[in-house]
Amino acid sequence: MEFALSPEAVLKLWSALFVGEEKRVGTRTVLVGYRHVSEMEAYVPQKFCSNQIVSSKYTVWNFLPKNLFEQFRRIANFYFLIIFLVQVIVDTPTSPVTSGLPLFFVITVTAIKQGYEDWLRHRADKEVNKSNVFVIEDAKRVRKECEGIKVGDIVEVSANETFPCDLIFLASSTKDGSCYVTTASLDGESNVKTHYTVQDTANLCSCRALDSLTATIECEQPQPDLYRFVGRINIYKGDQEPIARALGPENLLLKGATLKNTPKIYGVAVYTGMETKMALNYQGKSQKRSAVEKSINVFLIVYLCILVSKAVVCTTLKYVWQSVPYNDEPWYNQKTQKDRETFKLLKMFTDFLSFMVLFNFIIPVSMYVTVEMQKFLGSFFISWDKDMYDKASQEGALVNTSDLNEELGQVEYVFSDKTGTLTENTMEFIECSIDGFKYSSSLSEVDGGKASVKAARSQEELFMRALCLCHTVQVQENDEVDAQKSDSGISSKYVAASPDEVALLQGAQKYGFTFLGQENNFMKVKTPYKEIERYELLNVLDFDCVRRRMSVLVKANDGKLYLFCKGADSAIFPRVPEAEAQKTRTHVERNAMDGYRTLCVAFKEISQAQYVVISGQIKEATMALQDREAKMAKVFDEIETDMHLIGSTAVEDKLQDLAAETIEALHTAGMKIWVLTGDKLETAQATCYACRLFQTNTELLQLTTKTVGEEGRKEDRLHELLVDYHKKLVVDMPHGKRTWLLSHEYGLVIDGATLSLILNPSQDSRSSHYKTIFLQICLKCTAVLCCRMAPLQKAQIVRMVKNSKGSPITLAVGDGANDVSMILEAHVGIGIKGKEGRQAARNSDYAIPKFKDLKRLLLAHGHLYYVRIAHLVQYFFYKNLCFIFPQFLYQFFCGFSQQPLYDAAYLTMFNICFTSLPIVAYSLLEQHVHIDTLMAFPKLYLNVSDNAMLQLKPFIYWTFLGLFDGCVFFFGTYFLFQDVSMENNGKMAGNWTFGTMVFTVLVFTVTLKLALDTRYWTWLNHFVIWGSLIFYVFFSFFWGGIIWPFLKQQRMYHVFAQLLSSASSWLGIFCLIFLSLLPEILALIFRNMKRKIHQPDPLELPVLVSYKQLENGYNSKAKAGVAAAGFSEHCHLRILQMQRL
Repeated sequence: MEFALSPEAVLKLWSALFVGEEKRVGTRTVLVGYRHVSEMEAYVPQKFCSNQIVSSKYTVWNFLPKNLFEQFRRIANFYFLIIFLVQVIVDTPTSPVTSGLPLFFVITVTAIKQGYEDWLRHRADKEVNKSNVFVIEDAKRVRKECEGIKVGDIVEVSANETFPCDLIFLASSTKDGSCYVTTASLDGESNVKTHYTVQDTANLCSCRALDSLTATIECEQPQPDLYRFVGRINIYKGDQEPIARALGPENLLLKGATLKNTPKIYGVAVYTGMETKMALNYQGKSQKRSAVEKSINVFLIVYLCILVSKAVVCTTLKYVWQSVPYNDEPWYNQKTQKDRETFKLLKMFTDFLSFMVLFNFIIPVSMYVTVEMQKFLGSFFISWDKDMYDKASQEGALVNTSDLNEELGQVEYVFSDKTGTLTENTMEFIECSIDGFKYSSSLSEVDGGKASVKAARSQEELFMRALCLCHTVQVQENDEVDAQKSDSGISSKYVAASPDEVALLQGAQKYGFTFLGQENNFMKVKTPYKEIERYELLNVLDFDCVRRRMSVLVKANDGKLYLFCKGADSAIFPRVPEAEAQKTRTHVERNAMDGYRTLCVAFKEISQAQYVVISGQIKEATMALQDREAKMAKVFDEIETDMHLIGSTAVEDKLQDLAAETIEALHTAGMKIWVLTGDKLETAQATCYACRLFQTNTELLQLTTKTVGEEGRKEDRLHELLVDYHKKLVVDMPHGKRTWLLSHEYGLVIDGATLSLILNPSQDSRSSHYKTIFLQICLKCTAVLCCRMAPLQKAQIVRMVKNSKGSPITLAVGDGANDVSMILEAHVGIGIKGKEGRQAARNSDYAIPKFKDLKRLLLAHGHLYYVRIAHLVQYFFYKNLCFIFPQFLYQFFCGFSQQPLYDAAYLTMFNICFTSLPIVAYSLLEQHVHIDTLMAFPKLYLNVSDNAMLQLKPFIYWTFLGLFDGCVFFFGTYFLFQDVSMENNGKMAGNWTFGTMVFTVLVFTVTLKLALDTRYWTWLNHFVIWGSLIFYVFFSFFWGGIIWPFLKQQRMYHVFAQLLSSASSWLGIFCLIFLSLLPEILALIFRNMKRKIHQPDPLELPVLVSYKQLENGYNSKAKAGVAAAGFSEHCHLRILQMQRL
């Protein structure tokens, strides 16, 4: 029998399956419990990935080839591989072991490190994938391994368990169908979030009930945004029309989150394995490179050029030498027939490669391993710093990226958020304004105690009810999670995503109105008359940073419908009558000037007919799978009109401890501080004065909607202001870097609307130059305040400065999700472990507990890290130049025959064993200036800014020092050996004795040179410096067959012992070491004499000289200031020694 469907039936079936709109590309359909919707449906199952998590990079089979490929992508490793292959293929003067062994050591150490890290990832993956979970199948609880979960499975999760995949919340053991979740492992937020189930499935709390559920879920394809989800669930009940319900982020339980304070929940898997939001968020961030790394690459190119030049010179001079017949073919070294027949150009090329091999040690391959080790181990000192440990949160600093340690010492621009970064983000309700009347601590105290003049009682109560109803706060009773306690006498705590909302509820409690919580979609409010009012929560119009407001639709007991709305004054005032706005505007502006955070509260009454229309619009928008956010924003915008203003609130966000001192210190250190905030202008400006970003003598230049003007002439007015400010700051100001430290201070204030005009100008040719002029003005200002900023604008500002002339080093610091974009954009990103979640800390390079820790991080750790690694880089190139330059000079005395000066063992172990540990210890422990001094005198930071120790002058100094020492090693030994017999029997020394003498002086000189540079001695420095020298002597005796007689057959047998048997050798070694170190010794004596001349007055504790010496309790006497200046000059001289200027 044939069975056919009419077109109408097909259309009806299609509509039933996908209620609300057609199925679109980019969505997925999930069958809950794999139950088909209809017998007639020809459902084609979609392919979804398994729930197996794979965070590892390698497998047993691909580890070796993949790891080697990645390592040889580095230029230095690839270069030494080529050198090694040349040594193997071509007849070179040195053994392939001399290049192969150091390369093998570097590759092996790196491979072991990366292999161990990947093994840890494999182990963590196995632990997750093999964990047990319960799945509902055929109305029974079935135990499965986590990796066995498939999309569509109904999963049971109990309290304190983590969700095994991304689940749509179906049912809960609680009455109201809610559950509490912590997402600390995802975004670091320790506060509890409330999630809700769809009410149609809330009562399906048993296996049998869930097994009877027939439903489909349509949702977007996987994407990494943790806070965005768009979907809908279609529930089928027999022949009835399917019920469609919208799904949002509040219905999605993310893998890695933990269920708290809820006995049990059930959910259906929608994203599994590597498609979960947690897995998608583990993709690596873009790699940031430090200025030191760029300098290393430049130095490497210079030394490669030196290497090629040496090889070209020696190859050329060899054939000039051999142009004389006797030199070309002496009687004792006749050429073979094969040598005579070899093509000359090929022979010249082979000789060139041989010289390249002979001199290749001028490129320090081990430097890369040492730098990596120094960065990795050095990062622990930041984590271990007890002065950066916050006892309140019991957390210290965290290093997420050790590659940028030295960049902390090069910062020129600091971009800071305000709320939660400069301030505590601990909100306290201060006062409110109702109908134009100011209220202090109670409804009876109005504007200085004039209780006779105040708002109507009905307005007061309406305002307080609005505060108690317009929010998303949840009340948890007897909960262990850290949240704000209610003062109502009951054992409950307020849980909210924003501390502002908790502060407003606590403010309402002061006036007698207490929010008691929400039950079965009814909000309960306790009045001063001890009555409990119940309001049915109909809709919540959520807050977003574009609308800058949120609203609720509620139904009172008397059946009346109300819309309560709260938000920024700029978002509320245009939506209420101007007369009502004028009453409250004065209070809002005054509170903002006092530094308080302000919100305006409005309402309107809605008829039942209006609500039917509104409800339909909201439902249609929330059901959309495509462009849901835009459609909802449009609907919300239409609803939130024609409201009436009730009043405003003032909440204080206190300044963080030592925030002002920190900003002052950073400013003194030569950094420019910009504050980028979404707060209103007056509040942000008051905070900037409080934290001393703006001084009393700072002239403020304003580019705001107030100064620019209205729509008609705003671009013309903006042009006039930009030209005027440009003339004042750029044209008339003296030129030079950091001239703002010496001249009159200017501060710039700009808001988001004006910034949009500058960054996104019209097609007018004049406006196309706005950005260039604006940037020049900003760079000349001491401080900049950008208010009413969107997150994207913050990133645009950072990018603009980062890409400006000179490419200044930028640092961004913030504590919230809205700061992530600028943190990722800046050269160095700092996250504050604040109360707005941990997204900023999770995406940052470094995370610190408080803003005050930024001072120590930059002025102490950053300064020292830069000095250490800069000295390490210069020292590596210096000692390798000392090492190879005598080899180059030796070719002039051996007929350019490519004869090695050093034994192969010495060539191999010079960088690996004999000189490696002292520089590692130095680069980890050195403190050329004490940390307390660096903290007390921020101006010392200027001495290492602009990459001072890796500029051309220090590089030339170190290069010429290496050439000088190389000449002393070679020619000093040459003249000592020229006409003197080193043995009692009159026998002259051979070339290996000569080379050993040079090498001995070399090892002792470069090691003692580092000892002279060391200012901070520890037992570890003593151990590695003197231990390295002792090990060299021990190894030389061992290699010479003295300790190990089985080595007597090789060419170095007894060479070192015979060398030390001569008194003239001892004298020569000491004299050459002293002569090589003489410039350093003389410079050290000179500096000590100068130090005594500039000896400062003793200071018990160095103090920071404030710009405002007698304000805010920050006092510094003139005598102490003079002494401090002398002491600072003394420290400055010590740093100049490190720069080698």
